[in-house]
Amino acid sequence: MGPARPADDPAGLPRDLLRLLTCGSVDDGKSTLIGRLLHDSDLLYDDHLAAVRKDSATTGHAGGQVDLALLADGLRAEREQGITIDVAHLYFSTPRRSFIIADAPGHEQYTRNMVTGASVADLAVILVDAAKGVTAQTRRHSSIVSLMGITSVVVAVNKMDLVGYAEDRFSAIAAEASDLAAALGLHTPACIPMSALHGDCVVDRGASMPWYGGPCLMEHLEQVDTAGTALHAGALPGPRLRLPVQLVIRPDHRFRGFAGTICEGKLRAGDEVLVEPSGLTTTIDRIITFDTDLDEAGPGRAVTVTTADEIDIGRGDVIVDPAHRLQRGSDLTATLVWMSETDGVTGREYLLQQAGRISTCRVSEVIGRLDVDTLQSHPAASLKLNDIAGVRIRAESELAFDFYEQNRITGSFILVDRSNNATVAAGMISGTDSLEAWDAVPGSTLERQRSSVSVDERAERLGQLPVTVLVTGLTGAGKSTIATALERELFDRGRTTVRLDGENMRLGVSKDLGFSSRDRSENVRRAAELARLVNDQGLIAIAALLAPNAAVRTRARRLIGAERFVEVFLDPPLEVCRSRDRAGLYTAADRGDIRYFPGVSAPYEKPDDADLVLDTSRLDVDACVQAVTAWLEARGFIPATGAARP
Repeated sequence: MGPARPADDPAGLPRDLLRLLTCGSVDDGKSTLIGRLLHDSDLLYDDHLAAVRKDSATTGHAGGQVDLALLADGLRAEREQGITIDVAHLYFSTPRRSFIIADAPGHEQYTRNMVTGASVADLAVILVDAAKGVTAQTRRHSSIVSLMGITSVVVAVNKMDLVGYAEDRFSAIAAEASDLAAALGLHTPACIPMSALHGDCVVDRGASMPWYGGPCLMEHLEQVDTAGTALHAGALPGPRLRLPVQLVIRPDHRFRGFAGTICEGKLRAGDEVLVEPSGLTTTIDRIITFDTDLDEAGPGRAVTVTTADEIDIGRGDVIVDPAHRLQRGSDLTATLVWMSETDGVTGREYLLQQAGRISTCRVSEVIGRLDVDTLQSHPAASLKLNDIAGVRIRAESELAFDFYEQNRITGSFILVDRSNNATVAAGMISGTDSLEAWDAVPGSTLERQRSSVSVDERAERLGQLPVTVLVTGLTGAGKSTIATALERELFDRGRTTVRLDGENMRLGVSKDLGFSSRDRSENVRRAAELARLVNDQGLIAIAALLAPNAAVRTRARRLIGAERFVEVFLDPPLEVCRSRDRAGLYTAADRGDIRYFPGVSAPYEKPDDADLVLDTSRLDVDACVQAVTAWLEARGFIPATGAARP
């Protein structure tokens, strides 16, 4: 019997494919373990096994036995030294599952190779030498496994034969490994005792450890459920579509297709899609594979698509569904694994390559370097080979991305040295610095001054309780119109209000700001600070702001106080917003004249938990105002018409 590449099912998708990574300290037995998996599963050709037997006599390190490690150690340097340098990939199938194994190097100096293997793995097998126990490199590899988003982990306690197959030794290592996983946020690992050299608990149970009642390694690998992990090199099921364009195919003037691998969601012929970062929309015409057209394609599927419209799509663009656009920003927070022997320093210019696009960037700050022994983060002035660190990065141009925890493909990047084109770091995007100002710490000598007028006194005088009404939605949704009418209605009822209109903010308090994600966040922060001051005086604040970022709106709610904050989301269809746009902003954004325009060239994140959702294409102004005042009345902020003052 021979090893086979993953078989395809009738739909052309990989048959229950599991991508796994083996890693551990030097000489923990990774390559021997892989060889044992293949040998004891009868997955070797006779001539291949004969060649390994022959090589074992001259280059083997198994003490006269067949050195199964030679099956994975393919490089000449590896065979001579008895170590793994490169990441060796092996493909094989059993009746229950297909596998791709990436055998990562154990030496600390080759940690960068391990990162490469981890970036496409669904499951990690971390080997621990039973005689040595958990080492610094075990901790380093476990940290990288956690950073790379691999949540399914096996701790293979190998070389149990060297400790007399002692149950207490295994239990101690398993407990330490489980504590380490918990500290890193990993799921509780499956701990399996084994001897790869002798075959105990790899494929067959053997007779040496009758005290162990769990599965052998192969049994676990065939049965483990990796749902929820980054399947198929980052591909995830779910409502969001992510198709990074890797190649534009144009053999002649009659055909223009866009090739890539779907890394999240499903795509169907006839679906309306949006292209990032341009914001252009179109419809999928065909979904093409090497031998047929498909009506539908899912995660992990390599396809070529054609579109109904002739729009500009290039390598590095990402095809998404219009309801789930990418994040945008040029100031990122990220985790870096430094891969270069040349130190990384703040201020130095690098090339950032992300989702097929390249931008010049600088590491503006090293937030903290991870100590793999204590798992604590410590300040660092620079980054050295194999360092793992949180950093802030400022890119020259705005990037379109997901956070790494949401998608391992669109949330990752590499840094490249401009002088020699060497890859110096792998990065995982964890956030944006658009919220940086929200967390700024005032000077230590400042102290908030308290009023001598109580909340109850203000409520008695004004006949109302303070509240901020945030009216948000796309351009053309009716924010200013509704806010102005609400102000009029409350004034006519004898209530005291302050209206903070987005355009008025831009003409005064925020006239120094642009329209990037960072500037929009700052505009909302300033409005929220003003609204809090207004509320502190017992007044009602009405803020009409586009506020496209959900996290920014959440921060505004926290700053003002959730108990006196109401979010009103105006949600007419986009085409209605476009039809109301007398200034021609949507048309200008379509042409590319306006950058960062929410709904076209930048995302607008619809709130999932708005207090009120009003479709202004169906509800007129009076109906919307009535809905807001009814909400305020029901919660006691204002008295009902004819009722007593609060």
